[in-house]
Amino acid sequence: MDVLKYLALPPLVNVLLVLVGLALGAKRLAGGLLVTLGLASLLLLATPWASHALRQGLEPAPLAGPGTLRGAQAIVILGGGRDYVAPEFGWGDAPSNPTWRRLAYGAHLHRGSGLPILVSGGRVHDEHSAEASLMAAALREVFEVPVRWLEGESRNTAENARFSAAMLQRDGIERVALVSQAWHLPRAIAEFERAGLAVIAAPTEFASAPPPGVHGWIPRAYHLNESTRALHEWLGRGVLWVRKALLERHRGGA
Repeated sequence: MDVLKYLALPPLVNVLLVLVGLALGAKRLAGGLLVTLGLASLLLLATPWASHALRQGLEPAPLAGPGTLRGAQAIVILGGGRDYVAPEFGWGDAPSNPTWRRLAYGAHLHRGSGLPILVSGGRVHDEHSAEASLMAAALREVFEVPVRWLEGESRNTAENARFSAAMLQRDGIERVALVSQAWHLPRAIAEFERAGLAVIAAPTEFASAPPPGVHGWIPRAYHLNESTRALHEWLGRGVLWVRKALLERHRGGA
């Protein structure tokens, strides 16, 4: 499944289009169109305007502040990756930059609300320590914020939701504030609600407006990465929609 996912996303999908076009013969109409499509789409997705448009379409509204968390019983912070062997902290691995952003916002919400925190993230590639352990260390040692629950078995967003919900529901927690990047939250919320929790969206790291003029159309590797992340979320939304449609169809047939 992961292999198919990566094949459907930039830059591999663009490279495949070019290779198929070359195999067909770049001078033939079909081959030339595929080569052009592969190169043009790769360049377009690397522009600030494209990455901004793809991300902005995913983002929920920001919270007005910690006071808007009324009714929430806990704060859930989702892991967003790790940096391997980060020597500056002395922990071995350390949270990646997207994870640090989530941790900082979760700590901010905790200080404003007093709500307990759950961190969620496991060992995607059989690492020595769970991502949740790194997140808990960062909250404790850098932000001086305690962690009540540590969910260290999940490897993706669906497992984040399922395992966190089981842990929280044992303690009577039914409504949570969910912290992640704004572009990731809609799919994460759907998974957590599917796992039986009521969710208040607590998004961070919103898409910045592209620079004015020609600079907004100059391709850069950073914006290709941002477009790829956004397309991954759109793909995930599509999978959830298909899953829901098939489930409703099955129930209707029953």
